[in-house]
Order: sequence, then C-alpha cells, then structure tokens
Amino acid sequence: MSLEKSFTRLVSIMDDLREKCPWDKKQTIETLRPLTIEETYELTDAITDHDWQGIKEELGDILLHIIFYAKIGTEQEKFTLEEVMNGISEKLIRRHPHIYGDVKVNNDEDVKKNWEQIKMEEGKKSVLSGVPKSLPAVVKATRIQEKAKQVGFEWENKEDVWKKVEEEIQELHEAVAENDTKNIEEEFGDVLFSLINYARFLRIDAEGVLEKTNKKFISRFTLMEEEASRRETSLAEMSLADMDEMWNEIKRKR
Repeated sequence: MSLEKSFTRLVSIMDDLREKCPWDKKQTIETLRPLTIEETYELTDAITDHDWQGIKEELGDILLHIIFYAKIGTEQEKFTLEEVMNGISEKLIRRHPHIYGDVKVNNDEDVKKNWEQIKMEEGKKSVLSGVPKSLPAVVKATRIQEKAKQVGFEWENKEDVWKKVEEEIQELHEAVAENDTKNIEEEFGDVLFSLINYARFLRIDAEGVLEKTNKKFISRFTLMEEEASRRETSLAEMSLADMDEMWNEIKRKR
C-alpha cells in the first residue's frame, strides 16, 4: 500500500471512530492530553531500549493522536488536518533557507543559529520563549542552555564548564555547613544545572543517560531482592553491609 493510501486509510478510520465509537465520540483535547503524554513517554522508553518494533508501534499511536486532534480542530472550526500539514511544511521551508534559499551554512551549529534568528524575526520576544513550560526539568535545562548558546551565551570549553561545576559544588557544601535549607535547595539546583551543561559539552543526553541509570538500578535492585529471597530472607532484614556486598557481587556480574 502506498504512503498516500496508508495515510488516507488512517484518516478514514479516525472519521469512522469519531462518528460511531462511544469512547472516541466523547474525547476532547483535554481528555486526550494525558493520553498523549503517556504515549510520548512510551515512545521514549522504546527508544531508550532500542526496541525498533516498539518504536514503530508507538509512532503509530502518536500519529493517531495527531490525526485525532486535527479531527477535533476541524469539528470546532479551528483548523483542518490539511492546514496542520501545510503549516509545518511552510515552516520547514522558511526555516531552512540553506536548502530552499541562498543562505550558506558550514555546519549544524550554523543551522541552529539561523533557526533561532528566523524564529525571532517571526515575532518571538525571547530565544527562550519556545521552551515548553511543562517539559521535564532535565530536558528543559538542556533546551534552555542550547537556545542560549545560539546567541553566544556559552562557555568556550568543557574545562571551564567543569570549573563551574566544582564552584557550585563548593557553594553547596557551604550552604550545607550553614544548615540553610533555602540556600541548600538553590545551590543543589545550581549543581544539577551545571552538570547538565557539562553533559552537553560531552555530547551526552543528560535525560537519556539518567534514565539508563534508573533502569540499571532497578535491574540490580530487583536481582538483590531475588537473591535475598533465595537466601530465605529479605532486604529489610539484612544489614547495610550485607546488602552492599550483595550489590557489588551483582554489579560485577552485570
């Protein structure tokens, strides 16, 4: 089946569901919102696991949501699916003058700078205005830093960034020594923000690697629970030293 026929088929199915299915008929943009967030996180899980079959399935779910929102937009006489697709096509052409115009670029960084400059010309009041408020904090911090970079607000090298990390850690130690709760929270946040900045300079996805660490911890901790059960005990009944020894044994194997 061709791409055009496949897309038209999905749109037609959405039309049928909206007309005939009691559940689909009840949905609004508000009721779909949490489901869309859930589907997006399911996609990110599949990407983290390099589960290509899962990625394919989750992309289908998200595509369905896009068509669902467009269907509701049409019903409310706000916009049509065609307008959605034409809108993004026009935006891509407008923001890629090095492809569809005569602008010259040397690398991907030039592309990013042009992108932000064009957004400002389109009426954005701040280079940071495009960062969604509801983004997870680690992702948001990364995006804020990336956008600030496009106007030159950036460290020159990773060594300087690490010095900033060490500076923030020292300030956190001082706040802890003073037992200043408010200052501890602020300095801890600064440490995290600086580490995320350092991750960017190492070309590491801070959110992605943290999730991998979460998964690794869950896997090892679960194995600890299983091992404790085989020993006819539980983690709660073990000493910290015994649990630490068990953890290191599992760590060496995995």
